[in-house]
Amino acid sequence: MLQRGEQAFAWGLDYLYAGAWQLRALFPARFAKQSATNAEVQTEHIVLIPGIWESWKFMLPLARYLHQAGHSVHVVPILGYNRGTVPEMSEVVAKFLAEADLHEAVLVAHSKGGLIGKHLMAASTQGYRVSRMIAISTPFSGSGYARYAPIRSLRALSPNDTGVLKLAANLSVNARIISIFSRFDPHIPGGCELAGATNIKLETMGHFRLLNDERLKNAVRKHLSSASSA
Repeated sequence: MLQRGEQAFAWGLDYLYAGAWQLRALFPARFAKQSATNAEVQTEHIVLIPGIWESWKFMLPLARYLHQAGHSVHVVPILGYNRGTVPEMSEVVAKFLAEADLHEAVLVAHSKGGLIGKHLMAASTQGYRVSRMIAISTPFSGSGYARYAPIRSLRALSPNDTGVLKLAANLSVNARIISIFSRFDPHIPGGCELAGATNIKLETMGHFRLLNDERLKNAVRKHLSSASSA
């Protein structure tokens, strides 16, 4: 059990990390031009789904890592900062999958992005295009802190929200989801475990910082490799 001082320190580092990457997201990123240069060794088509108020650039460290590992990494710029509802954003990603004609795609999602991915897999007509999802720091049962948020888009992540409850009750795709999360997540006090899914708790602290942690990168790559071999 973490002491209050350790928790406060983890909160502070997480916000510093998030703030730094929000600033970096304002500048052009080169990854979009690099994403199609490794075609001869691609093993998986990966589609990134960022969390709420995050652009795809927030996941840039993980995207570059997966690209260098030989995977074809796709971003969905039209998601913007992911401010829409889960069903709305699910349809945006579904449209992208259809237009790109992707099959057996792997969703790699952060936070709210995991809810969007599950909705896409379970409720969209394009769900058949997704083989599985790796969800990072996703509040599948909502976050108790969200109910106090001043913004409606954040309150929609509350455990009592109708959309969250309905999605949590749908178990149809859980077996194809890998949920990876920190042992202490400052923003999701209830944890990120998902019934019927593969749940992986890393010895890390943080909600945002986890995205650039070597242990997270290795876990994602391991599960991509094992599924490809199978």
